[in-house]
Amino acid sequence: MRRINAPAPGTSFFHQHRETETATVETEAGPARVRVDAEESPLDWLRRRKGRNGEPMIDEASYQAGERLRMDIVLAGLLPGVTSRWDAMPRSAGPVSPSDSTDRMIAARQRLRSAFDAVGADFSDLLMDLCGFMKGLELIERERRWPPRSAKVVVRLALARLAEHYGIEASARGPAASRGIRSWKAVVIEGGRV
Repeated sequence: MRRINAPAPGTSFFHQHRETETATVETEAGPARVRVDAEESPLDWLRRRKGRNGEPMIDEASYQAGERLRMDIVLAGLLPGVTSRWDAMPRSAGPVSPSDSTDRMIAARQRLRSAFDAVGADFSDLLMDLCGFMKGLELIERERRWPPRSAKVVVRLALARLAEHYGIEASARGPAASRGIRSWKAVVIEGGRV
């Protein structure tokens, strides 16, 4: 049925084997409608999948925390490249200079280090596999030799701890949830000291 109902004739095989959705994204020219692969991210699958009680397997706060971690992993340049790079061919076989890292990359790595320290060593490996390498729950269970369907529980705990670290909550709770923050102040670094 998916093959027959494909929107374009040349994309019938793709639509038969992939779950796609139409989404609106902001571009420089304004909003544009694009077709996205809904099965790309395990986080999307967890958010779409309903539990026995009819609620999504992960809440919106956990999803946002996982997506934020995923963005930092991409910005930090920790994922292996799968294509050839023609723009900067290495001149020697030696390591790349630390000065080649951009400020954005360094800041992303610092945020990752802080997040992984906050969630702990056990959860950081799991979150790197889930959010960074996009491994599904079944693959995670197989690699770690966990019982079937146990990764759902552990992933929920890891994402909840990550959301807590980022300060993302499922619902607003008013001034009592501010944890005593009265104002935001910038930290001035002089000579490498805070």
